[in-house]
Amino acid sequence: MSSAVPPAAPLTGGVWTTGRRLLTVGLVLLVTLVASEALAVAVVMPEVEADLGDIALYGWVFSAFFLGNLVGIVLAGQACDRVKPVVPFVAGVLLFVAGLLLGGLAGSMLLLVAARFVQGIGAGALPTVAYVAIGREYPESARPRMFALMSTAWVVPSVVGPAAALVVGEHFGWRWVFLGLVPIVAVCAIITTSSVARMPAPVSPPDGASKLLDALLAALGAGLTLAGLGATSLWWAVPLVIVGVAILVPAFRRLTPPGTLRARAGLPAAILIRGILTFAFFQADAYVPLALTSVRSSTSLMVGLTVTSCSLLWTAGSWIQERRIGRTGPRPLVRDGFLLTGLGIGLLMITMAPGVPVALGIAAWGIGGLGIGLAYAPLSLTTLALAGPGREGAATSAMQLSDVLGVALGTGIGGVVVAGGARAGWSPRPGILIVFALALVVSLIGVLLCRRLPLRLDSADGPAGSDHRAEDVVAGSAPQAVVVPVQHVVTD
Repeated sequence: MSSAVPPAAPLTGGVWTTGRRLLTVGLVLLVTLVASEALAVAVVMPEVEADLGDIALYGWVFSAFFLGNLVGIVLAGQACDRVKPVVPFVAGVLLFVAGLLLGGLAGSMLLLVAARFVQGIGAGALPTVAYVAIGREYPESARPRMFALMSTAWVVPSVVGPAAALVVGEHFGWRWVFLGLVPIVAVCAIITTSSVARMPAPVSPPDGASKLLDALLAALGAGLTLAGLGATSLWWAVPLVIVGVAILVPAFRRLTPPGTLRARAGLPAAILIRGILTFAFFQADAYVPLALTSVRSSTSLMVGLTVTSCSLLWTAGSWIQERRIGRTGPRPLVRDGFLLTGLGIGLLMITMAPGVPVALGIAAWGIGGLGIGLAYAPLSLTTLALAGPGREGAATSAMQLSDVLGVALGTGIGGVVVAGGARAGWSPRPGILIVFALALVVSLIGVLLCRRLPLRLDSADGPAGSDHRAEDVVAGSAPQAVVVPVQHVVTD
């Protein structure tokens, strides 16, 4: 017989409530540090390559970090639904610090790639625990503001991070871009750990086997697919992509809710749409600097202003959704976000035309940043609302998995197009325009899929709607013996 568990007292207060303030500060600081490191590595990589050589592994410094992310996301999400979240949190911090130390001490590019994989596992675990903490420790009314704060944590790194990394690299060497963050990460982790340690383990851990094998298969499949997309020979490219997709798709289906690839209404659609959003945005975003410098011969200042405009308006969009989501629900915000992202991409394409003021690119990608700022956090909130108590880990890890795959595949396919154009003797303009056009099409697909999202997210005592139970989060989960409150959503 099923035994009912009395519902916990409802959470109250805001993000700065006593007892929650330290957790808020710690989570924002950790996001700031992860963001700073991500931007800094990209800036100093030319110096790294000049020192270590082996340019063939240049791209894998970034790909290894992404593959480690996949493993860390899945393992941390699964752990949060079984043990106290402080366990995967501490493990994530230790792996992130270990990756920083190994990267700063690496004597070859191959060792740096390995260090980035270790660091990626930790970097994948930390946001997963952060999402779970928001779902379990913050009331529903405070979650939009917390996501807006975490988005704001990217502003300072995007504005001062690259310049700071260049200064550190020039005066102290590129290794200190890695090593210099170690004590700062340690201090931030100490601040946050005490708050995370107070979070209990779920009352009813989910049934089912470990997802470690599926996480490794997803990383392997994604790695083979990326290797195939980057191969210069069709004899290597086609088999690698086919094998990679054949491994990745079944693993992805097992790691996400049933119906995710079909965009089934509710939680599956929210997870798939998150990946479509990051695919569209980052496919364009990755080639904005190249477009401005190679096609329009812009200055570094113009590129910097464009990147900063995007970052600032992303944050502005996140704060706008924090104000509006309670009144409008997630669907119109995500739809408008896709529309604005598509508009920004379209204006970027116009900017590529000779005679058009290059300054249009600043406004164009600011609009794109506003779009993803409006859409990104509402998808996180939808995922948490539909996951059900005690299943936030599996749901948020599935969302982040889709998120990371969207970034990787979007930028990877864009790279194939640009590299293929270069091999064919094209100028940079047509290849970049094709990349932007693909991103625009994907944005419009996202607009159409927004119909599968809930009109609004209600508390358990709100209007009846479609139930999305916690056991739907992961394929194959068995019904639980404990009765838990179920979130209700209103859908078409």
